[in-house]
Amino acid sequence: MKYMIENGLIPGTVLKKKDFGGVTGIEFLDKIFFVSNGLMLSQIRDISGVDGSTLQNWVKRGWLVNTVNKRYSKEQLARILIINMMRQCMMLERIDFILKYINGELADASDDIISEAELYGYVCEIYERFGDIGESDPDSLRALIKQVTDEKYVEPYEGTRQRLCRALEVIVVAYYASCAGNLANELFDRL
Repeated sequence: MKYMIENGLIPGTVLKKKDFGGVTGIEFLDKIFFVSNGLMLSQIRDISGVDGSTLQNWVKRGWLVNTVNKRYSKEQLARILIINMMRQCMMLERIDFILKYINGELADASDDIISEAELYGYVCEIYERFGDIGESDPDSLRALIKQVTDEKYVEPYEGTRQRLCRALEVIVVAYYASCAGNLANELFDRL
């Protein structure tokens, strides 16, 4: 028996890919922000399924920066979606560590090696291109991550590509684990 861990949602959201023309990653973010400079809390909830009190908790813990004029930016939405992709199967402290491993301190953009929106784009692209993780070995995933980053990523300084690749592997596998958990819950609900 083979289980497909494809959930039909845009990663990190509660939105169906088919409702957005099948786009994910940067294309999805660009569609969302096409006519707006920022999103209100209610829009973030509608997109991510994360409630306002959870988002405020993330701000208080330093995992998300405060809004500007009560509006969330593209970078903030990307970070919310990345956290949301992993939070079902990973402790938030570990998610925070991964994001700091990639971009250092949240309030200091000078130590970033990639924008949150680009990171979200890479995660979505790798997830879409890899297919069913249960069918492949870890080396295949690492090869795809290397291929995607070799195609697009420009290192701000030596060693950042390797750091990014390691973190991408964790994020993608965590997202697959979250999707598998959702599938297990759906199967349970059918009992």
